[in-house]
Amino acid sequence: MRAHPFASLISTDDDGLPFVSHLPLVVDARGDESMVLLGHCAKPNPQWRHLQSRPEAVVSFMGPHAYMSPSVYPDLARVPTWNYLTVQCTVRARLVDSASDKDRLLKRLIAEHEPAYAQQWRDLGDDFQHRMLQGIVGFELAVTSWQCKLKLNQHRPEAHAAMHAHYSQGTPDERLLAGWMQRLGMVAGDAASNGG
Repeated sequence: MRAHPFASLISTDDDGLPFVSHLPLVVDARGDESMVLLGHCAKPNPQWRHLQSRPEAVVSFMGPHAYMSPSVYPDLARVPTWNYLTVQCTVRARLVDSASDKDRLLKRLIAEHEPAYAQQWRDLGDDFQHRMLQGIVGFELAVTSWQCKLKLNQHRPEAHAAMHAHYSQGTPDERLLAGWMQRLGMVAGDAASNGG
């Protein structure tokens, strides 16, 4: 969630259909072990109105993902698949609409994504900041439940070494999946070093 903060926020529109916005969210772990996702959308985006009327929503974070060729298997009776890591959260939304609360929220988002921008934001002046704040609606999404989904194989350990070798030389997402294979002890010789 922190490494891949660009998420899909899914709520229900006035017709009962899913409404999706794609936006960055910041994880805010609270002292009582609860978790809140912080974000905002532009005022013309109807998502915030849907959250105001129906605050229950779902957030989906897509981590690394990549195609897996059946060529990694020693036999031919295999099919292609897609490997991935995701986190899905059920949330309850609270809108952040006062200027001071939105300013505090934006400063937190700036600190998370680009701390060096904080001075530039301050230098833009109160009038500019006020206009920008009027154009957004912030929200806090309290996580009520969450689950991780991880798919890194088709339950064929004999192909793990070939898949790992292929992913290790591939795209950035493929290399991240190779790293997860090592972390989870899926590659020969890694189980002992990873406690698996």
